[in-house]
Amino acid sequence: MEDQQLLRYSRQIMLPELDVAGQQKLQEATVLIIGMGGLGCPVAMYLAAAGVGHLIIADDDTVELTNLQRQIAHSQADIGKSKVTSASDTLKGLNPEVQLSLIDERLQGENLERNVKIATVVVDATDNFKTRFSINQACLKFRVPLVSGAAIRMEGQVAVFDSNQQDSPCYQCLYREGDEEEASCSQNGVMAPVVGIVGSVQAMETLKIITGIGEPLVGRLLLLDARSMQWRELKLPRDPHCSACGKIDGYLLLLYPLTRLSSPRVLNRAATTSLTH
Repeated sequence: MEDQQLLRYSRQIMLPELDVAGQQKLQEATVLIIGMGGLGCPVAMYLAAAGVGHLIIADDDTVELTNLQRQIAHSQADIGKSKVTSASDTLKGLNPEVQLSLIDERLQGENLERNVKIATVVVDATDNFKTRFSINQACLKFRVPLVSGAAIRMEGQVAVFDSNQQDSPCYQCLYREGDEEEASCSQNGVMAPVVGIVGSVQAMETLKIITGIGEPLVGRLLLLDARSMQWRELKLPRDPHCSACGKIDGYLLLLYPLTRLSSPRVLNRAATTSLTH
């Protein structure tokens, strides 16, 4: 690494768990971030600032006035621009060394699989179940770790699923296609810092996976109640009869919809541990 890079990343390089070797892993990594809204913006900004070498950002939407309350990579001057173009300008301002690949369309089919295949980690920052299921399938197929998050109202959740680990559940271990209950920020509202908190946790989990630091949220669902500022954890066992991963010798990521956490199926499958009281 060059002197200017050592200086830029010095505050994290001095961490013994990371050191120069860990920073080099970040520089060599490729992260696919799907969705450049409230979650994707802080994820991308922190990963760019931390020195992830290549970010692939995908979103088919344009910036609107209502986005600016929480989607911090976009500004007033960006209204009407594509979100990936707007975010690209912000990320280059943070770290001009990061390589950016922009996908100004909804990732699906072969295009989704092609980009998942080359990624070190995939971050799901989307807000619809059809896309989440597709991401789930692609990450299982190519055994790419998946970091997923969601936020609505004053609630948030994060989970990590890695199909390289035999005992890991996948999205469809807890949530089957056809059971969807859509809930969006436009219909239910969201407090701006909540998406920032969840997105920051997603970014941290991504850095941990790339560098091998700590224990990722594999097989666990982390829940945030911002009203009381309490975190809870659900332990998520893999479903051997899961239609998505039941026949695959591996592990994936689950993001269970916030509106369905109290369903009998979830409560029967997950052991609940309160992180704070």
